[in-house]
Amino acid sequence: MQNLKRASLMLMLGCATAALTACGADDIASPGEGVIVLPSPTPAPAASPTPTPSTGTGLVTAAASCPTITGPNALTDAGTVTGPTGTYRACTLPARFTATTTLPRVSGVVYRMNGRVDVGTDAGATSTGYNTVLNIDPGVVIYAEGGPSFMAVNRGNQLNAVGTPTAPIIFTSRANVVGQNDVNSQGQWGGIVLLGRAPITDCSEPGAVAGSANCTRDTEGTSGAIYGGAQPTDNSGRMSYVQIRYSGFALAPDRELQSLTPSGVGSGTQIDHFQSVNSSDDGIEVFGGRPNMNYLVISGADDDSLDTDVGYKGFIQYVIAIQRPGGSSGDAMIEHDSNGNEDAVPRSNVRLANFTFIHRSKIGSNASVMLFRGGGDYSLYNGVVVTDSGLPCVRINSATTVAAANSATDKAGPPSFTSVLLSGCSPAFSGTGGVTTDQVAGIFNGGRNNNAAFTSTLTSTFINGSGETAATAVDPSSASVVNSGGFFQSAPYVGAVRNASDTWYRNWTCNLAYADFGSTNGSCLSLPTT
Repeated sequence: MQNLKRASLMLMLGCATAALTACGADDIASPGEGVIVLPSPTPAPAASPTPTPSTGTGLVTAAASCPTITGPNALTDAGTVTGPTGTYRACTLPARFTATTTLPRVSGVVYRMNGRVDVGTDAGATSTGYNTVLNIDPGVVIYAEGGPSFMAVNRGNQLNAVGTPTAPIIFTSRANVVGQNDVNSQGQWGGIVLLGRAPITDCSEPGAVAGSANCTRDTEGTSGAIYGGAQPTDNSGRMSYVQIRYSGFALAPDRELQSLTPSGVGSGTQIDHFQSVNSSDDGIEVFGGRPNMNYLVISGADDDSLDTDVGYKGFIQYVIAIQRPGGSSGDAMIEHDSNGNEDAVPRSNVRLANFTFIHRSKIGSNASVMLFRGGGDYSLYNGVVVTDSGLPCVRINSATTVAAANSATDKAGPPSFTSVLLSGCSPAFSGTGGVTTDQVAGIFNGGRNNNAAFTSTLTSTFINGSGETAATAVDPSSASVVNSGGFFQSAPYVGAVRNASDTWYRNWTCNLAYADFGSTNGSCLSLPTT
């Protein structure tokens, strides 16, 4: 996370910068532990007069006032904001929601975060039930006024951001609303942090037992943002048909937020049809817990596309991840580890099926397309990996990562690969930290139906071509392949997108020049007008 490409972000830190001391796993850099004192929110600008309705076709006209929302927390009218799609009434969210609230979609209204926004207060690791629920209607747009703005959904509370295929919910930056962004814009606000009561490792408390109720961790914020507990089925709500654009602001050096950070989130949480756009850090970083996720699109993450650690166990299916071109953006497509606590239980164990990775970065601290280390377990099924980076596709670090299965240490065995195609790797494999390159090659080639010398025939960047269609795949829904508890759907083909008729990624996502998801999608550089 110390790439030169991020040097410009440090100029944005100002008084938000504070020293952090990491505890637990190495390279688990965000959310950072400890307390960061954020600057006071920027005062709301003076209200602008309601504009004369535009005569331009399709442009939005600002609502006359902010809606009255359910619950005791009022919106604050911050005047109007104008961009290429029209003029909107900006309605500032309260700093904390203290009762169940619904944000309705109202024509000509965008909601505004001006600093950290909390959903409820921390209810503790052993609490039950859910105190405050923030519901967000389909089509709502929420923007962050400045870099330190982010949303934290505290333990014992829920966020239900449920869009539709034609009316996704958009979290974005002010620069996006006013039309100032380009294809490389990033890091303009924090992101969404979900805090749950499910088991984690790398406890902050001295002597705490990993996976127990007294094993918790802290994250950014003036009052802390605690996660962890002993409730694997905890439910932090639902995020469906959601875009998070231009996130990843650095609250302190090397402590950027991700687009989405599920932290200690339980399996009761639903995350699907989610797009991360140009995060300056990871697309999604999962800190422990048990969330299962599917239908993910990660566009232009400037660090890892998928980062998983501190005891996360879960299933992920259907992932399109595309890095920006040029080779100077991004890091690994997968970073998976528990460095520093390599035999902590619960041990991280991710099962990933039906993925297509387009890797273009020629830099990065991980120096590989996929990195597995720190003793964590990982199984991959039906994948297509394409790169022109000149970096190895599979890198495994640490003897603990390749150790044999052992129920006493919750170890499933070395990383496993089934029906995974690698295209353009140079070299295909790398072993470090006590693992040899020959060992890595043996692990990959010892799996079923794998091909480390595949030639990609993908069309439209990520849609299977003739070569992918002809490849031998497995059905991840079959218990004989992997027991996902019924989460994995039947998808007996490699890659995330079976063919041109498979259009699960359309309409609810947005396009940039390097990642075009179809003519029915809007541009990530502007807001919808409907």
